[in-house]
Amino acid sequence: MPEPGPSPLQSSLPGAAAQFGAHVLGSVKVPASGGLPTLPVPSQPPAPPAPSAALRRLLGGPSGLGTEGLHPARREAPPAPAPEPAAPAAGNPIPGLYFHPVPEPDPVRVEEASRRIKAWAVEEVDLFPDAWENQFDGFHVGRYMVACHPDAPTIEHLMVATRLMVAENAVDDCYCEDHGGSPIGLGGRLLLAHTAIDPLHTTKEYEPAWAESLGSDAPRRAYRSAMEYFLRQASPSQADRYRHDMARLHLGYLAEAAWSQTEYVPEVWEYLAMRQFNNFRPCPTITDTVGGYELPADLHAQAAMQRVIALAGNATTIVNDLYSYTKELAAPGRHMNLPVVIADREGASDKEGYLKAVEVHNDLMHAFEAEAAALAAACPVPSVLRFLRGVAVWVDGNHYWHQTNTYRYSLPDFW
Repeated sequence: MPEPGPSPLQSSLPGAAAQFGAHVLGSVKVPASGGLPTLPVPSQPPAPPAPSAALRRLLGGPSGLGTEGLHPARREAPPAPAPEPAAPAAGNPIPGLYFHPVPEPDPVRVEEASRRIKAWAVEEVDLFPDAWENQFDGFHVGRYMVACHPDAPTIEHLMVATRLMVAENAVDDCYCEDHGGSPIGLGGRLLLAHTAIDPLHTTKEYEPAWAESLGSDAPRRAYRSAMEYFLRQASPSQADRYRHDMARLHLGYLAEAAWSQTEYVPEVWEYLAMRQFNNFRPCPTITDTVGGYELPADLHAQAAMQRVIALAGNATTIVNDLYSYTKELAAPGRHMNLPVVIADREGASDKEGYLKAVEVHNDLMHAFEAEAAALAAACPVPSVLRFLRGVAVWVDGNHYWHQTNTYRYSLPDFW
């Protein structure tokens, strides 16, 4: 897949920037203070503490001659006239939570993505029984993905992320959670489902049985189909990156299941370690595929980039812990989330545990923004800048969806 600019193959990010050449770096116009230039930012509703100047530069993206293609890719049709200012987003943000409001997602794209994903779920992969239809609709996955990927050049690029998101949730719900999930035997189920995205290479005698198994339940059907669509847009490197991150996700599922079986409440740091694997990481890590370009594998693999991606995944996952808190408390059994673990392990009340979890999220967000801004200043390579911007936009879109999905989430009465 073409990338938005040349990319060097170097073993260090500063070295990669140096090899890039003055004629390219000059067009990026990095200010003497470091980071990226500031571009006009659309007016936003009142927000929690303002982002740092470095983050504003990162989100603004590069400017100057030759950088037009580094901004959100061209859409399938000319942009519509600027809409009237949007009404405030539905739902209430968590008091004290550090986040950035986002513009309302394009309603035309939301409607089309929602139509396509339901047709795929019902007609192509037979994802859910009729009784679950309202829950599927209430997930609002079309709005979710449009908010997280505003730079997708076409609807089909956007649908790559949308199908994968639905498939990942089908595995979580049907194997782990409240639609038949159980920690008992989870490892075997996850391993076989993983072969739908990371295919089995076996003998001719046994391959037909494996191939037939991929259609045996909804999660495997969804994984197989979503991956087939993904491979039409992704490079081999991007596909391998995604498989790796899904293996991380499945490892996190298994750790949580093991603790559930033994009724072990982890230490807070242990829980956060599990959440670094059982988290949203596979979603923002494909932001370049969805955007129609590629962050080269050597740049993606750099320790600084891996830290940024990990912090983004960790922060967005704690957002889920916080917004889904009351939903999980109402479910049968004891559901483990960060507020519950903090309250148990640190001898705090439910309210104190929840508010401490908000602080943990905010610390992760500040670390993500600082590391992303530092990386952008150290390596102003076009694909790096665009990827960092895409991950930051995904983080904000993820919060938007949790805040506005009042069908699924409501806040505890702690304020």
